[in-house]
Amino acid sequence: MLSAFKGLAVGGAIILLAGCGKQDAPPPPTPTVGVVTLKLASATLSSDLPGRISAVETSEVRPQISGVIRRRLFTEGALVQRGQLLYEIEDAPYRAALGQARGALANAQALIRSTQLQADRYRGLAGINAVSKQESDNAIAAAQQATAGVQAQRAAVDAAQVNLGFTRIRAPISGRIGRSLFTPGALVQAGQAGALATIQRTDTVYVDVTQSAAQILDLKEAIRAGGVTRGGADSARVQLLLPNGKTYPIEGRLQFSEVTVDAATGAVTLRATFPNPDGLLLPGLYVRAKLVEGVRQQVILAPQEGITRDPRGRATALVVGAGNKVEQRDLTTDRAIGNTWIVTSGLKPGDRLIVEGLLNLRPGTVVKPEKPEQVTATAKRGN
Repeated sequence: MLSAFKGLAVGGAIILLAGCGKQDAPPPPTPTVGVVTLKLASATLSSDLPGRISAVETSEVRPQISGVIRRRLFTEGALVQRGQLLYEIEDAPYRAALGQARGALANAQALIRSTQLQADRYRGLAGINAVSKQESDNAIAAAQQATAGVQAQRAAVDAAQVNLGFTRIRAPISGRIGRSLFTPGALVQAGQAGALATIQRTDTVYVDVTQSAAQILDLKEAIRAGGVTRGGADSARVQLLLPNGKTYPIEGRLQFSEVTVDAATGAVTLRATFPNPDGLLLPGLYVRAKLVEGVRQQVILAPQEGITRDPRGRATALVVGAGNKVEQRDLTTDRAIGNTWIVTSGLKPGDRLIVEGLLNLRPGTVVKPEKPEQVTATAKRGN
Protein backbone atom coordinates (compact mmCIF):
# COMPACT_ATOMS: atom_id res chain seq x y z
CA MET A 1 0.00 0.00 0.00
CA LEU A 2 2.87 2.31 0.71
CA SER A 3 4.37 1.65 -2.71
CA ALA A 4 1.07 2.50 -4.35
CA PHE A 5 0.95 5.84 -2.57
CA LYS A 6 4.44 6.62 -3.69
CA GLY A 7 3.49 5.87 -7.29
CA LEU A 8 0.50 8.21 -7.13
CA ALA A 9 2.71 10.98 -5.72
CA VAL A 10 5.27 10.62 -8.46
CA GLY A 11 2.58 10.59 -11.17
CA GLY A 12 0.96 13.75 -9.76
CA ALA A 13 4.30 15.52 -9.76
CA ILE A 14 4.86 14.58 -13.37
CA ILE A 15 1.40 15.86 -14.36
CA LEU A 16 2.01 19.11 -12.45
CA LEU A 17 5.30 19.69 -14.18
CA ALA A 18 3.75 18.95 -17.58
CA GLY A 19 0.99 21.50 -16.92
CA CYS A 20 3.55 24.15 -16.05
CA GLY A 21 5.33 23.65 -19.44
CA LYS A 22 2.19 24.37 -21.56
CA GLN A 23 1.51 28.04 -20.59
CA ASP A 24 -0.19 30.16 -23.40
CA ALA A 25 2.13 32.65 -25.33
CA PRO A 26 1.18 36.41 -25.07
CA PRO A 27 -0.76 37.82 -28.08
CA PRO A 28 1.29 39.80 -30.69
CA PRO A 29 1.29 43.59 -30.23
CA THR A 30 -1.16 45.67 -32.29
CA PRO A 31 0.72 47.04 -35.34
CA THR A 32 1.14 50.81 -35.48
CA VAL A 33 0.46 52.57 -38.80
CA GLY A 34 0.84 56.16 -39.93
CA VAL A 35 -2.39 57.63 -41.33
CA VAL A 36 -3.41 60.83 -43.09
CA THR A 37 -6.98 62.05 -42.79
CA LEU A 38 -8.18 63.04 -46.24
CA LYS A 39 -9.94 66.34 -46.94
CA LEU A 40 -11.37 68.11 -49.94
CA ALA A 41 -8.92 70.57 -51.50
CA SER A 42 -8.24 72.45 -54.72
CA ALA A 43 -5.54 71.37 -57.14
CA THR A 44 -3.72 73.45 -59.74
CA LEU A 45 -3.62 71.44 -62.95
CA SER A 46 -0.50 71.68 -65.07
CA SER A 47 1.06 69.81 -67.96
CA ASP A 48 4.72 69.26 -68.84
CA LEU A 49 4.98 69.62 -72.60
CA PRO A 50 7.95 69.44 -75.00
CA GLY A 51 8.75 72.53 -77.00
CA ARG A 52 11.28 74.48 -79.05
CA ILE A 53 12.43 78.08 -78.77
CA SER A 54 12.18 80.42 -81.76
CA ALA A 55 12.97 84.10 -82.24
CA VAL A 56 10.12 86.59 -82.42
CA GLU A 57 11.66 88.01 -85.61
CA THR A 58 14.01 86.32 -88.06
CA SER A 59 15.37 87.80 -91.27
CA GLU A 60 17.72 86.25 -93.80
CA VAL A 61 19.89 88.91 -95.39
CA ARG A 62 19.91 88.34 -99.18
CA PRO A 63 21.16 90.35 -102.15
CA GLN A 64 18.54 91.83 -104.47
CA ILE A 65 21.02 92.45 -107.27
CA SER A 66 23.98 90.56 -108.70
CA GLY A 67 27.54 91.66 -108.14
CA VAL A 68 30.78 91.21 -106.22
CA ILE A 69 30.89 91.97 -102.50
CA ARG A 70 33.27 94.86 -101.89
CA ARG A 71 33.10 95.18 -98.10
CA ARG A 72 31.51 93.64 -95.02
CA LEU A 73 30.68 96.27 -92.43
CA PHE A 74 29.55 94.36 -89.31
CA THR A 75 30.99 92.10 -86.61
CA GLU A 76 29.67 88.57 -86.58
CA GLY A 77 27.52 87.85 -83.53
CA ALA A 78 26.99 91.55 -82.75
CA LEU A 79 23.75 93.42 -82.26
CA VAL A 80 22.73 95.40 -85.34
CA GLN A 81 20.05 98.04 -85.77
CA ARG A 82 17.44 98.22 -88.48
CA GLY A 83 18.84 100.14 -91.46
CA GLN A 84 22.47 99.55 -90.46
CA LEU A 85 24.82 99.04 -93.42
CA LEU A 86 26.00 95.43 -93.59
CA TYR A 87 27.54 94.84 -97.04
CA GLU A 88 28.64 96.90 -100.03
CA ILE A 89 28.44 95.46 -103.55
CA GLU A 90 30.59 96.86 -106.34
CA ASP A 91 28.44 99.68 -107.73
CA ALA A 92 30.32 100.83 -110.85
CA PRO A 93 28.05 98.92 -113.31
CA TYR A 94 24.95 100.30 -111.62
CA ARG A 95 26.24 103.87 -111.64
CA ALA A 96 26.86 103.50 -115.35
CA ALA A 97 23.35 102.12 -115.87
CA LEU A 98 21.89 105.10 -113.98
CA GLY A 99 23.83 107.54 -116.17
CA GLN A 100 22.63 105.78 -119.28
CA ALA A 101 19.03 105.95 -118.10
CA ARG A 102 19.35 109.66 -117.37
CA GLY A 103 20.75 110.27 -120.85
CA ALA A 104 17.85 108.39 -122.41
CA LEU A 105 15.44 110.51 -120.37
CA ALA A 106 17.05 113.73 -121.58
CA ASN A 107 16.80 112.51 -125.17
CA ALA A 108 13.12 111.67 -124.70
CA GLN A 109 12.44 115.08 -123.18
CA ALA A 110 14.09 116.79 -126.16
CA LEU A 111 12.05 114.70 -128.58
CA ILE A 112 8.79 115.60 -126.92
CA ARG A 113 9.46 119.29 -127.51
CA SER A 114 9.95 118.95 -131.27
CA THR A 115 7.02 116.56 -131.79
CA GLN A 116 4.68 118.79 -129.80
CA LEU A 117 5.64 121.83 -131.91
CA GLN A 118 5.08 119.85 -135.11
CA ALA A 119 1.70 118.60 -133.87
CA ASP A 120 0.60 122.20 -133.08
CA ARG A 121 1.75 123.41 -136.50
CA TYR A 122 -0.02 120.63 -138.40
CA ARG A 123 -3.18 121.21 -136.42
CA GLY A 124 -3.26 124.84 -137.67
CA LEU A 125 -2.45 123.89 -141.26
CA ALA A 126 -5.15 121.24 -141.28
CA GLY A 127 -7.64 123.95 -140.30
CA ILE A 128 -6.97 125.79 -143.58
CA ASN A 129 -6.62 122.56 -145.57
CA ALA A 130 -2.89 123.16 -146.14
CA VAL A 131 -2.14 119.59 -145.02
CA SER A 132 -4.28 116.54 -144.95
CA LYS A 133 -6.16 115.42 -141.87
CA GLN A 134 -4.11 112.22 -141.82
CA GLU A 135 -0.83 114.10 -141.58
CA SER A 136 -2.18 116.18 -138.71
CA ASP A 137 -3.31 113.05 -136.85
CA ASN A 138 0.12 111.44 -137.37
CA ALA A 139 1.86 114.48 -135.91
CA ILE A 140 -0.42 114.49 -132.87
CA ALA A 141 0.17 110.74 -132.33
CA ALA A 142 3.94 111.24 -132.54
CA ALA A 143 3.74 113.92 -129.86
CA GLN A 144 1.75 111.58 -127.61
CA GLN A 145 4.26 108.78 -128.16
CA ALA A 146 7.09 111.13 -127.21
CA THR A 147 5.25 111.99 -123.97
CA ALA A 148 4.84 108.31 -123.18
CA GLY A 149 8.50 107.75 -123.96
CA VAL A 150 9.47 110.37 -121.37
CA GLN A 151 7.41 108.58 -118.71
CA ALA A 152 9.05 105.27 -119.59
CA GLN A 153 12.53 106.77 -119.35
CA ARG A 154 11.73 108.33 -115.99
CA ALA A 155 10.72 104.88 -114.76
CA ALA A 156 14.00 103.50 -116.11
CA VAL A 157 15.90 106.16 -114.16
CA ASP A 158 13.97 105.24 -110.99
CA ALA A 159 14.78 101.55 -111.52
CA ALA A 160 18.45 102.32 -112.04
CA GLN A 161 18.47 104.39 -108.83
CA VAL A 162 16.82 101.52 -106.91
CA ASN A 163 19.38 99.02 -108.19
CA LEU A 164 22.18 101.40 -107.23
CA GLY A 165 20.69 101.61 -103.74
CA PHE A 166 20.64 97.80 -103.54
CA THR A 167 24.45 97.84 -103.73
CA ARG A 168 24.22 98.93 -100.07
CA ILE A 169 22.73 95.96 -98.17
CA ARG A 170 21.17 97.12 -94.90
CA ALA A 171 19.72 95.28 -91.89
CA PRO A 172 15.96 94.77 -92.37
CA ILE A 173 15.36 94.29 -88.60
CA SER A 174 17.16 94.94 -85.33
CA GLY A 175 18.68 91.95 -83.59
CA ARG A 176 21.74 89.77 -83.26
CA ILE A 177 23.41 88.84 -86.53
CA GLY A 178 25.05 85.46 -87.06
CA ARG A 179 28.09 84.50 -89.07
CA SER A 180 28.63 85.79 -92.56
CA LEU A 181 28.44 83.04 -95.16
CA PHE A 182 30.04 85.19 -97.88
CA THR A 183 33.28 87.17 -97.77
CA PRO A 184 34.47 90.23 -99.71
CA GLY A 185 35.26 89.26 -103.29
CA ALA A 186 32.47 86.68 -103.47
CA LEU A 187 30.00 86.89 -106.34
CA VAL A 188 26.38 87.05 -105.20
CA GLN A 189 23.22 86.95 -107.29
CA ALA A 190 19.67 88.10 -106.90
CA GLY A 191 17.42 85.20 -105.88
CA GLN A 192 20.27 82.95 -104.75
CA ALA A 193 19.47 80.09 -102.39
CA GLY A 194 21.96 80.93 -99.65
CA ALA A 195 21.55 83.92 -97.36
CA LEU A 196 24.48 86.23 -96.68
CA ALA A 197 23.72 86.19 -92.95
CA THR A 198 20.76 85.79 -90.58
CA ILE A 199 19.46 88.31 -88.04
CA GLN A 200 17.30 87.21 -85.11
CA ARG A 201 15.58 89.36 -82.50
CA THR A 202 15.73 87.43 -79.23
CA ASP A 203 15.03 89.99 -76.50
CA THR A 204 11.71 88.13 -76.37
CA VAL A 205 11.35 84.55 -77.64
CA TYR A 206 8.55 82.21 -78.60
CA VAL A 207 8.21 78.73 -77.11
CA ASP A 208 6.05 76.46 -79.27
CA VAL A 209 4.78 73.37 -77.44
CA THR A 210 2.42 70.60 -78.49
CA GLN A 211 -0.45 69.13 -76.49
CA SER A 212 -2.70 66.26 -77.49
CA ALA A 213 -6.15 67.23 -78.69
CA ALA A 214 -7.65 64.68 -76.28
CA GLN A 215 -6.19 66.48 -73.26
CA ILE A 216 -7.52 69.81 -74.49
CA LEU A 217 -11.00 68.33 -74.98
CA ASP A 218 -10.97 66.80 -71.47
CA LEU A 219 -9.95 70.14 -69.98
CA LYS A 220 -12.67 72.03 -71.85
CA GLU A 221 -15.29 69.53 -70.70
CA ALA A 222 -14.13 69.88 -67.08
CA ILE A 223 -14.30 73.67 -67.34
CA ARG A 224 -17.78 73.49 -68.86
CA ALA A 225 -18.94 71.16 -66.07
CA GLY A 226 -17.62 73.52 -63.41
CA GLY A 227 -15.05 71.14 -61.95
CA VAL A 228 -12.16 73.25 -63.22
CA THR A 229 -11.96 77.03 -63.02
CA ARG A 230 -9.87 79.06 -65.43
CA GLY A 231 -9.36 82.70 -66.16
CA GLY A 232 -7.38 83.90 -63.16
CA ALA A 233 -3.93 85.40 -63.22
CA ASP A 234 -2.35 81.93 -63.01
CA SER A 235 -4.20 80.45 -65.98
CA ALA A 236 -1.73 81.79 -68.53
CA ARG A 237 1.43 81.05 -66.53
CA VAL A 238 4.18 78.98 -68.16
CA GLN A 239 7.50 77.83 -66.71
CA LEU A 240 10.49 76.45 -68.61
CA LEU A 241 12.71 73.52 -67.70
CA LEU A 242 16.05 73.93 -69.47
CA PRO A 243 18.11 71.03 -70.90
CA ASN A 244 20.52 71.22 -67.94
CA GLY A 245 17.64 70.47 -65.55
CA LYS A 246 17.34 74.01 -64.18
CA THR A 247 14.19 76.12 -64.24
CA TYR A 248 14.32 79.35 -66.22
CA PRO A 249 13.95 82.15 -63.65
CA ILE A 250 11.41 84.22 -65.61
CA GLU A 251 7.88 82.98 -66.22
CA GLY A 252 6.22 83.30 -69.61
CA ARG A 253 2.68 83.84 -70.80
CA LEU A 254 0.55 81.70 -73.07
CA GLN A 255 -0.38 83.67 -76.18
CA PHE A 256 -2.62 81.43 -78.26
CA SER A 257 -3.29 77.90 -79.43
CA GLU A 258 -3.38 76.78 -83.05
CA VAL A 259 -6.84 76.61 -84.60
CA THR A 260 -6.26 73.24 -86.26
CA VAL A 261 -5.09 69.81 -85.12
CA ASP A 262 -2.06 68.23 -86.76
CA ALA A 263 -3.46 65.30 -88.73
CA ALA A 264 -0.23 63.32 -88.40
CA THR A 265 0.24 63.62 -84.61
CA GLY A 266 -3.23 64.50 -83.29
CA ALA A 267 -1.68 67.40 -81.35
CA VAL A 268 -2.31 71.13 -81.14
CA THR A 269 0.50 73.70 -81.08
CA LEU A 270 0.48 76.25 -78.25
CA ARG A 271 2.67 79.36 -78.27
CA ALA A 272 4.04 81.17 -75.23
CA THR A 273 6.32 84.21 -75.01
CA PHE A 274 9.24 84.61 -72.61
CA PRO A 275 11.38 87.67 -71.86
CA ASN A 276 15.01 86.95 -72.67
CA PRO A 277 17.01 89.93 -71.41
CA ASP A 278 20.26 87.97 -70.90
CA GLY A 279 20.06 86.01 -74.16
CA LEU A 280 20.02 82.69 -72.29
CA LEU A 281 17.22 81.25 -74.44
CA LEU A 282 18.61 80.46 -77.88
CA PRO A 283 16.46 79.77 -80.95
CA GLY A 284 16.23 76.04 -81.64
CA LEU A 285 16.81 75.07 -77.99
CA TYR A 286 14.75 72.07 -76.80
CA VAL A 287 12.91 72.73 -73.53
CA ARG A 288 10.02 71.42 -71.47
CA ALA A 289 7.26 73.83 -70.57
CA LYS A 290 5.05 73.56 -67.50
CA LEU A 291 1.70 74.96 -68.55
CA VAL A 292 -0.87 75.90 -65.89
CA GLU A 293 -4.26 74.75 -67.20
CA GLY A 294 -6.59 75.71 -64.36
CA VAL A 295 -7.70 74.87 -60.83
CA ARG A 296 -9.81 71.80 -60.03
CA GLN A 297 -12.05 72.42 -57.07
CA GLN A 298 -13.13 70.04 -54.29
CA VAL A 299 -10.96 67.00 -55.03
CA ILE A 300 -9.29 64.33 -52.90
CA LEU A 301 -5.49 64.62 -52.92
CA ALA A 302 -4.00 61.37 -51.62
CA PRO A 303 -0.27 61.07 -50.80
CA GLN A 304 1.47 58.82 -53.28
CA GLU A 305 2.97 56.78 -50.42
CA GLY A 306 -0.51 55.45 -49.66
CA ILE A 307 -1.37 54.38 -53.22
CA THR A 308 -0.18 51.04 -54.58
CA ARG A 309 -0.83 49.03 -57.72
CA ASP A 310 -2.04 45.45 -57.92
CA PRO A 311 -0.59 42.97 -60.44
CA ARG A 312 -3.14 44.20 -63.03
CA GLY A 313 -2.04 47.79 -62.61
CA ARG A 314 -5.15 48.99 -60.75
CA ALA A 315 -4.73 51.56 -57.98
CA THR A 316 -5.51 50.37 -54.45
CA ALA A 317 -5.21 51.82 -50.97
CA LEU A 318 -5.57 50.67 -47.36
CA VAL A 319 -7.60 52.76 -44.93
CA VAL A 320 -8.40 52.44 -41.22
CA GLY A 321 -12.10 51.71 -40.89
CA ALA A 322 -14.49 51.04 -38.04
CA GLY A 323 -12.91 49.41 -35.00
CA ASN A 324 -9.49 50.39 -36.34
CA LYS A 325 -9.65 47.52 -38.80
CA VAL A 326 -7.80 47.75 -42.12
CA GLU A 327 -9.97 48.04 -45.25
CA GLN A 328 -8.84 47.84 -48.87
CA ARG A 329 -10.22 50.26 -51.45
CA ASP A 330 -10.05 50.11 -55.24
CA LEU A 331 -9.35 53.57 -56.60
CA THR A 332 -9.64 55.60 -59.77
CA THR A 333 -6.90 58.22 -60.12
CA ASP A 334 -6.68 61.13 -62.53
CA ARG A 335 -3.19 62.58 -62.44
CA ALA A 336 -0.27 63.27 -60.14
CA ILE A 337 -0.01 66.70 -58.53
CA GLY A 338 3.39 67.01 -56.91
CA ASN A 339 3.66 64.04 -54.48
CA THR A 340 -0.09 63.40 -54.41
CA TRP A 341 -2.65 61.72 -56.64
CA ILE A 342 -6.02 63.19 -57.58
CA VAL A 343 -8.45 60.41 -56.60
CA THR A 344 -11.81 60.55 -58.38
CA SER A 345 -13.37 57.47 -56.77
CA GLY A 346 -12.67 55.02 -53.96
CA LEU A 347 -11.84 57.53 -51.24
CA LYS A 348 -13.91 60.20 -49.50
CA PRO A 349 -13.28 63.05 -47.08
CA GLY A 350 -12.56 61.81 -43.57
CA ASP A 351 -11.00 58.51 -44.66
CA ARG A 352 -7.83 57.64 -42.75
CA LEU A 353 -5.38 56.62 -45.44
CA ILE A 354 -2.49 54.43 -44.31
CA VAL A 355 0.81 55.84 -45.59
CA GLU A 356 3.29 54.13 -43.22
CA GLY A 357 3.51 50.59 -41.88
CA LEU A 358 2.05 48.96 -45.01
CA LEU A 359 4.49 46.03 -45.02
CA ASN A 360 2.66 42.71 -44.52
CA LEU A 361 -0.52 44.57 -43.62
CA ARG A 362 -3.73 42.78 -44.63
CA PRO A 363 -7.42 43.77 -44.68
CA GLY A 364 -9.18 42.98 -41.40
CA THR A 365 -6.12 43.53 -39.24
CA VAL A 366 -6.69 45.68 -36.18
CA VAL A 367 -4.13 48.50 -36.12
CA LYS A 368 -3.16 51.46 -34.00
CA PRO A 369 -3.40 54.63 -36.16
CA GLU A 370 -0.98 57.43 -35.42
CA LYS A 371 0.40 60.50 -37.11
CA PRO A 372 2.99 59.52 -39.72
CA GLU A 373 6.62 60.15 -38.88
CA GLN A 374 8.01 60.64 -42.39
CA VAL A 375 5.05 61.43 -44.64
CA THR A 376 3.39 64.77 -44.00
CA ALA A 377 -0.20 65.54 -44.79
CA THR A 378 0.02 66.78 -48.38
CA ALA A 379 -3.69 66.77 -49.17
CA LYS A 380 -3.78 70.56 -48.81
CA ARG A 381 -1.13 71.10 -51.46
CA GLY A 382 -2.42 72.14 -54.84
CA ASN A 383 0.77 71.65 -56.84
